[in-house]
Amino acid sequence: MAVRGRFDLHTHSTVSDGTEASAEVVRQAAAAGLAGLALTDHDSTAGWADASEAARRAGIDLLPGVELSTRLGWRSVHVLGYLVDPADPALAAETERIRVSRRDRARRIVEAIAADYPITWDDVLAQTSAGATVGRPHIADALVALGIESDRSAAFAGVLHPRRGYVEPHHAPLPADGVRLIRGAGGVPVLAHPGATRADWVIPEEDVAALVDAGLFGIEADHPENTRDGGVRAHGLAARFGLPVTGSSDYHGSGKPNRLGARTTAPEVVDRILEQATGSAPILA
Repeated sequence: MAVRGRFDLHTHSTVSDGTEASAEVVRQAAAAGLAGLALTDHDSTAGWADASEAARRAGIDLLPGVELSTRLGWRSVHVLGYLVDPADPALAAETERIRVSRRDRARRIVEAIAADYPITWDDVLAQTSAGATVGRPHIADALVALGIESDRSAAFAGVLHPRRGYVEPHHAPLPADGVRLIRGAGGVPVLAHPGATRADWVIPEEDVAALVDAGLFGIEADHPENTRDGGVRAHGLAARFGLPVTGSSDYHGSGKPNRLGARTTAPEVVDRILEQATGSAPILA
């Protein structure tokens, strides 16, 4: 079955660091006139059931997915995995390890910030929903609620900027291992927003080659946060390796200015994802 229309293949709910429940994200996508979307919460598939039911009700296509945290040296690299098997033992174990590390790291960050600002772990938990992967965005929201920062973006540019010394990394596998985990779970892996940084921060070509060897499907080169040079390099990498380009909003509700459908993926690319996926089934209207 060939899909038609505009697809936004990168969105977040309150299961990770979005501000809307997964069902509401789906309803908003339908209201925006999208043909389909992917729900890709950080290291979690907990929002899939509600999103799937909402997609059936709204008559919109849904590709359940995940955004897997990986790390290459000092670079945080994210890999989107579409239609994985959420019960795959290896993927489930790794995402659980990442979530626990994120939570423990977040507590240590809060303890460090609390030495200089009036913030507690309970303040952060108040900004999360049940079962959410607790991370820096929730700390940012707590800083805003406490009046320490004006909004989430200001918090990341201020107290949560690495130069302030409060932030530390969490556990994450190598990107090539992340790609293999997604393929092993029957999913289709796409390198997320490599151009949304300075061009010299874009993952090096030789490392993209390793991802391709591991089974990388495509590159999310169309992203609203791309820098001019970073976006050019991301498209260049896709062309260099003959990989499909995806476009996505990276929607976080009110957590980011990115709007649903700000960037979209061509139907023929979505068709190729559906052809390759064996881990779980999409919801097709």
